[in-house]
Amino acid sequence: MKIHEYQAKEILRKFGVPTPRGVPCFSVEEAVKAVDTLGGKVWVVKAQIHAGGRGKGGGVKVAKSRDEVRDMAEKILGMQLITHQTGPQGQKVRRLLVEEGADIKKELYVGMVVDRGTQKVALMASSEGGMDIEEVAAKTPEKIHTVFIDPQTGLSDGEADKVALKIGIPQASLPQARTALQGLYKAFCETDSSLAEINPLILTGDGRVIALDGKINFDDNAMFRHPDLVAMRDLDEEDPAEVQASKFDLNYIQLDGTIGCLVNGAGLAMATMDTIKLYGGSPANFLDVGGGATTEKVTEAFKIMLSNPKLNAILVNIFGGIMRCDVIAEGVVAAAREVHLSVPLVVRMKGTNEALGKKILADSGLPIITADNMGEAAERVVAASKGKN
Repeated sequence: MKIHEYQAKEILRKFGVPTPRGVPCFSVEEAVKAVDTLGGKVWVVKAQIHAGGRGKGGGVKVAKSRDEVRDMAEKILGMQLITHQTGPQGQKVRRLLVEEGADIKKELYVGMVVDRGTQKVALMASSEGGMDIEEVAAKTPEKIHTVFIDPQTGLSDGEADKVALKIGIPQASLPQARTALQGLYKAFCETDSSLAEINPLILTGDGRVIALDGKINFDDNAMFRHPDLVAMRDLDEEDPAEVQASKFDLNYIQLDGTIGCLVNGAGLAMATMDTIKLYGGSPANFLDVGGGATTEKVTEAFKIMLSNPKLNAILVNIFGGIMRCDVIAEGVVAAAREVHLSVPLVVRMKGTNEALGKKILADSGLPIITADNMGEAAERVVAASKGKN
């Protein structure tokens, strides 16, 4: 789950990370009123969407008067902001953050993720803040410094200071940098984050260390522990089909292809998409129905896939372990009938109650194409897809 910058900064402040004062705004008038709330002579008007690169896309502007704040808010609010993370369609801006200006002397980068190799939280830091960290990693990897944090001790003062010095924090500002880094680590752990990033972390002209931006993503599997964080979810920023899928506990991600995939198990789903590509097709989605798929879930899965106008064939690929093939077959038949399926359907199933499942499909009277292995299933669904065109 993702949240907006202003929400991430609210969380960071709770853990002692200093941030600029700012006011979230949902209208132009609220943006203008924020000037009175903040005071000062310089303000930054920032688009709030779940994507990076907002500044390059025209979504971050510096204003030096109330009229400029109004003008910029009018231009940014409601715009279709296109960045390298939104794709060519862009994302509509529905929220703003108006923030006090900052005296930036140096821009730095700090971020935290879980490193699966060491099973620890990895702190990554660089002197090259304000840039895409992927670009820094590709061109100047020596400028990224990494610390794997022992979960029993947390980020120690010594580790924090060592990293801060490596990325250019002066000795006099070390206590503030230490506070920011340790606060970021605590926020990461206590909110069950999958990513916590400050880019840039700035050093001001008077030596202060401030999180000028903030990004936090959370582990969906842990959100039952954090109703306060779930309340921050902005459904306008998410794909409607993916939102609908989550209501039925379906793991769904829409892609650019034409062949829908309904599979039980994430690994099998990825292998299925690879096999479709191998045979010349293009998957329209990742869809894992899990090990407890009911007729209702399968029907909803079909509806979600069919909401994609590019879809022209569906492949159901099931390995019957926990999930029995006959249960899936009954769900597929019921779903196909309820949605009045109008695209070719290929089904391959192996495992528990396989023979019974195949009989249910054969006796349904529906034009279902069956296959005995993944290669055959992919070959047939690709052929059916091209025939549909």
